[in-house]
Amino acid sequence: MNSSYFIDSHAHLYREYYPDDYQQVIQNAIAHRVKKIILPCVSVESVPDIFEVTQQYPKNLFPLIGLHPSDVKEDYKKQMVVLEQYVEEPFVVGIGETGIDLYHDKTFYAEQLVAFETHLNWAKEANLPLSIHIRDGFNEAFSVLKKFKSDALRGILHCFSGGIQEALWAIDNGFLLGISGVVTFKKNRLQDLVKEIGMSAIALETDAPFLAPDPYRGKRNESAYIPLIAEKIANILEISVEEVRRKTTENVEKVFLI
Repeated sequence: MNSSYFIDSHAHLYREYYPDDYQQVIQNAIAHRVKKIILPCVSVESVPDIFEVTQQYPKNLFPLIGLHPSDVKEDYKKQMVVLEQYVEEPFVVGIGETGIDLYHDKTFYAEQLVAFETHLNWAKEANLPLSIHIRDGFNEAFSVLKKFKSDALRGILHCFSGGIQEALWAIDNGFLLGISGVVTFKKNRLQDLVKEIGMSAIALETDAPFLAPDPYRGKRNESAYIPLIAEKIANILEISVEEVRRKTTENVEKVFLI
């Protein structure tokens, strides 16, 4: 396969983040050869927006279903019951984003563990890939993932922030590493990680509207900036941008079947 486009494997293109130029942001991405974008779900509230826009752009935008770990609160079981109804929708391409986030708040850590395991079971039963969010919780998240080691799960560790040991375990167990605009920032260990693991298990992502790459750092991010991330990776590995585009697109299409 030698597709002529990039994939943004993780972008929150919800109307609430782009109230004035929503359609333009999507068109900007397509104009910059970012022709496939995976939209994670963070809660029941994000479902209508995601489904509406993915039905407008069925060849470009692909929805996931999940409850973000930071959205796991007292009512998480009610949310999970509603979200599970959408898992079998034919246009849903994966489960997520789900995982463990202990960065801001550990109040619902026990509930996050249960919710994460439930998402992994959905993925297992429906044979769908996962978009996994881990922040300040690699040991905790991997303790859950390792329970499913024999189930051949697949997916992306989105916005990867772990070290080489976590990276190698993830790759060995069927996961890609989502590399975001953070890789373009000065002096960050993600650059060393990319150099060490190479292209075999990398996916490009923006996490838009967050984590805009240089030179837009601190501003609103969008999927059109994916080529800037690809350029940085090409520079680190001393290969062409086209090689980064080709291989990352191939990686994501193989895992998400889009």
